[in-house]
Amino acid sequence: MPLIQKITPCLWFDDQAEEAAKFYTEIFKNSKIKKISRYGKEGYEIHRKREGSVMTVEFELDGQPFTALNGGPIFKFNEAISFRVDCATQEEVDYYWENLSEGGDENAQQCGWLKDRYGLSWQIVPRPLLEMLNDPDAKKSQRVMAAMLKMKKIEIETLKRAYE
Repeated sequence: MPLIQKITPCLWFDDQAEEAAKFYTEIFKNSKIKKISRYGKEGYEIHRKREGSVMTVEFELDGQPFTALNGGPIFKFNEAISFRVDCATQEEVDYYWENLSEGGDENAQQCGWLKDRYGLSWQIVPRPLLEMLNDPDAKKSQRVMAAMLKMKKIEIETLKRAYE
């Protein structure tokens, strides 16, 4: 029997669950769409979805399971929930930033945060940033914080200059 993940984020979309799952699985390596379930006649008076249309999409992003639900226009994403992408290098930061922000809200970009085309918030975080912010030398970590606050996409070299 396959292992079932104890906690799986469920992302509520109006009707773009399959489109969004394809978008995300194309960006993250080692990712796949696992299962698509569809609405039937049952419950139409509640869900108002056409029979045969996509209800949920189960997918994995780099091994992390997700479910996308086509639940209608009732709920929208907001910044209270975001997904952090851990990046080892500037190349990784650039890759995820460019791909996830494509078609997203440019006004919602700051300090490594972005909002994608579906309104979902992501934090693109280079590991060196976390290491510098956690330095016991408060002067160094505060200089890094000040530099980061001026950025949209995090630039590791700029942070290193502020740190030193």
